[in-house]
Amino acid sequence: MSEVKVNKISPRTNCGTVQLGDSGDTITIPAGVTITNNGTQTGFGRTGTVDWDTTAKTASFTAVSGNGYFVNTTSGAITVTLPAGSAGDIISLADYAATWQTNNVTVTPNGTDKIGSLNENATLNTEGQSVTFVYVDSTQGWINTMDSTSNVRGNPPYIVATGGTITTCGNCKIHTFTGPGTFTVNSAAICATNNLVSYLVVAGGGASGMGAGASGAGGGAGGYREVKSPVTPYTASPLDGYPSSPNRVTVTASTYPITVGSGGADGSSGSNSIFSTITSAGGGLGASQVPGPRAAISGGSGGGGDGENNTSGATGNTPPVSPPQGNSGGNGVATAGQRAAGGGGGAGAAGTNGATPQIAGPGGDGVTTSISGSPTAYAGGGGGQKQSSPYESSSTGGSGGGGNATTCGTAGTANTGGGAGASAINCNGAAGGSGIVIIRYKYQ
Repeated sequence: MSEVKVNKISPRTNCGTVQLGDSGDTITIPAGVTITNNGTQTGFGRTGTVDWDTTAKTASFTAVSGNGYFVNTTSGAITVTLPAGSAGDIISLADYAATWQTNNVTVTPNGTDKIGSLNENATLNTEGQSVTFVYVDSTQGWINTMDSTSNVRGNPPYIVATGGTITTCGNCKIHTFTGPGTFTVNSAAICATNNLVSYLVVAGGGASGMGAGASGAGGGAGGYREVKSPVTPYTASPLDGYPSSPNRVTVTASTYPITVGSGGADGSSGSNSIFSTITSAGGGLGASQVPGPRAAISGGSGGGGDGENNTSGATGNTPPVSPPQGNSGGNGVATAGQRAAGGGGGAGAAGTNGATPQIAGPGGDGVTTSISGSPTAYAGGGGGQKQSSPYESSSTGGSGGGGNATTCGTAGTANTGGGAGASAINCNGAAGGSGIVIIRYKYQ
């Protein structure tokens, strides 16, 4: 085989033509050879493909024939203007971040050009969509020759989520909500078992009763509900609801609004806390004789009965769930001038009854869980008050944030759902503690 080695081949005359071979010949370009085109190619045509621009477009732009574009609408809608069409022109567009369903792409024809026979804009609004337009003629204009909506994306082996205050413990992530928020699952796990999350949902505790020569009662703790997923090891409370099917929460790639109940104040029960299908009821208000007789109120845990007319404590676990979300408040007692109120119910125990001579009932204890990464008690009931001083020696609140009964009562501890401790003469009832929501899942 002959071989010619030169640095440049030029036509004999200026602006002439150089021909490689004759008709029917085969020109072979060996492997490893690079051909660089610094001029204009003709006669090669296109093979139905485009050259992809890998710099994602984040703002409106005018497309160039022969190019493919990744269009990122994460921050807002984008308009793509097509060039003036010539037969054979080709343009492709692809959804960069799978957000076209939220922020659309508007495709606008140039001048009087058409898209599918109409001189109108086209809207791309499908998640993960990719399209290819080819300009055919002035009658039909740009025709979409390829439309994919399969949105093929890699699936993470574990949940990917945001929301609340995020901490880690071993192979688990923990999202803690001390106020309203949103738990957003960006990606669910491939394995369905890993989408079963652990959770703690504690409602706000109830306010306490006010004393005025008679004894006010302790507020009930906020409802306590917990499920420990088997893939997130920790020491759960005795109220762990697994494996009861109605109590499980298996998440998908979606948003979950979080409600964190406030503690009851100014003579009111606590507010509910909510995550997904799980609602914990606010703790019940403790009974009081001022202003005017006021009975104890049922709730997650019930408020205690006051010590004026032998009033009963209110029931807990209202509305009823299994395992129970709380317990009843203790009864008040009034015998021969010996007045003592009952304590508010807690998640782990009922409030204690008042007794004579002037023995106020402590609040029911809460329960302890390590879902947050360390053992913490929640949902203790507020302590009941006795009739006479020293009021500071009245009853204590239950473990888990229950307030003590003092001259003016002690509020339930914030973000524990603790019931408020009862007040004595000339003091308003104290406020219950706010609730909390904690979500735990395996992330690695």
